[in-house]
Amino acid sequence: MVKKIVKDPFFLAQKSVDATESDKQVVTDLLDTLIANLDHCVGMAANMIGVKKNIIVVAAGPFQFPMINPVITNKSGEYQTEEGCLSLEGVRPCTRYQDIEVDYLDQNFKKQHRKYSGWTAQIIQHEIDHCNGVVI
Repeated sequence: MVKKIVKDPFFLAQKSVDATESDKQVVTDLLDTLIANLDHCVGMAANMIGVKKNIIVVAAGPFQFPMINPVITNKSGEYQTEEGCLSLEGVRPCTRYQDIEVDYLDQNFKKQHRKYSGWTAQIIQHEIDHCNGVVI
């Protein structure tokens, strides 16, 4: 189900907690909400729909995929950029990394370890920041 986007900076600044299999509906709602906003959004975190769980979804080309309880385990290629966010007005400066490795659970709650680079890596970093209460 498509959910309303949370814009309350106080709520967004709170850390999320790990998701469990009982949060499968949150994953579905988050994917539905991302797909409904694909014309101006490339990623979302669960707190953006009012749920403080470590769940993100990413749009990479024609694909949208969830990452549950994602943790960046390695990063390299630091650079400075500016980003916007559905939950905030305007753009803000931030530090990102060109290459990252992430441990996470997939939609079936199976452990995954993947490497990402470039734009997809940047999206993942932005959404993990959301889970950690970091508002750019």
